[in-house]
Amino acid sequence: MTDVTSSKSTRHPHHWRHDLIELAALFTAVVVADTIAKTIVKGPDGPYLLVFSAIALIATAGFHTWWARRHSHAPPASAAPALSTSPAALASDEQAGPRVDPGPGRAPEITETVLWRMRTTVDDAPGSLAALCTVLGRLGVDILTLQTHPLTEGTVDEFLLRAPADLSAGDLAQEIGAAGGRDTWTERADAHDLVDTPTRVLGLATRTALDAAELPLALRQLLGRCTLHSVPAVSLTGRPTGEQAPVEGVLEETVMKLRDPSGGTLLIERPYLPFTPTEFARARALVELDARLGPRVPHSQDVLTLPEGNEITVRRADQRDLAAARAMHDRCSARTLSLRYHGPVGDADRYLDHLLSPRFGRTLAVQTASGRLVALGHLLWDGDETEVALLVEDDWQRRGIGSELLGRLVSMAEEAGCESVYAVTQASNTGMVAAMRALNLPLDYQIEEGTLVITARLDSATRRSERPHQQARQSER
Repeated sequence: MTDVTSSKSTRHPHHWRHDLIELAALFTAVVVADTIAKTIVKGPDGPYLLVFSAIALIATAGFHTWWARRHSHAPPASAAPALSTSPAALASDEQAGPRVDPGPGRAPEITETVLWRMRTTVDDAPGSLAALCTVLGRLGVDILTLQTHPLTEGTVDEFLLRAPADLSAGDLAQEIGAAGGRDTWTERADAHDLVDTPTRVLGLATRTALDAAELPLALRQLLGRCTLHSVPAVSLTGRPTGEQAPVEGVLEETVMKLRDPSGGTLLIERPYLPFTPTEFARARALVELDARLGPRVPHSQDVLTLPEGNEITVRRADQRDLAAARAMHDRCSARTLSLRYHGPVGDADRYLDHLLSPRFGRTLAVQTASGRLVALGHLLWDGDETEVALLVEDDWQRRGIGSELLGRLVSMAEEAGCESVYAVTQASNTGMVAAMRALNLPLDYQIEEGTLVITARLDSATRRSERPHQQARQSER
């Protein structure tokens, strides 16, 4: 809000007593002047003295008027300079960046700063948080956001800090430890972390509501750097895995187990930092939202024209495409299936049901104008790594479909914040090797017992090389 001072409010009050006194003084001066004038006129030099007196009186009156006007408009000597609160002044001051007051008589200097995320545990006692804030203020650290995670004993305080660039994480942790903080953990942050927690959680909930495959990515972003495994209740061979978390979930220090709405268990591990009950409650609420909404994938699709003129449609697929995917498997040759699965497929129905589940990743399907499914491309979440896999029906191979699918899958991986993708194939699978090379990305080759693993480092990895945890973004495909 801008304070405006009107010129009317700065005028001094006009009192009638002042006017009365001035009028009385004027009459007195006239009487005295008349008496003196009569006395002087009777003398020989009377007229000259009267003229000189009139000139002196006029000069005195003029000097008095000049002096009064000058001092009535001058500001008081003890008045402090006004502080501008106009929007323009505030915007200019905000864009100037962080400043450090070097003391009286010197101009403020711009200092380079960095963002840190810091988490520390303190005793649940009055003044414990104040002690941390005092230390941070002494170090020139600005507290941008603060979250508290209550525990049975103590409280975990999570800060987003803007600190001087020359302040190391070790020195910061040492000072916090001296102020009563323990189990202090720090990591570099960036501008994305400036979003407040409620807004970030609502954004993750929106992404999860639009696409079931976003749940693992949303949990990773919600909990920071962690490893997430989706363990099915029944293995691919049909045997029970024994993994079935209770409805309310399980929290065990650095391990979190939540019941997967599609069956099985979501296993989340973060060995470097224990989960708090607050984080557990947020993750469980996100999983419950996913369970209530049921299966869902974006309905967008792209129609492409192949070089020979045939039109194909590329779209997202899920478990509702199981029958069409099985029919495509039946049309594929044994060699094509062997190159894809590195051996015979014993139970294609159960295996495809696993691959098409959005809990394990995202799947792209290619169908012809008649609606027949002729190719599948999978982007699979493998812990904290990401795998790409392709299967193209024999009659539709060598038409550019595999390269088109691979390029789209890699773009989806970049949008999800993945640092790299890998493909497991055989050295004789020249089509897959050529498609990976066509990505024009740095590749790493590893061969073990005839199996070739090709890892592609994504372009987005370079932009996040200084950031330890991943940023997942919603895929529009």
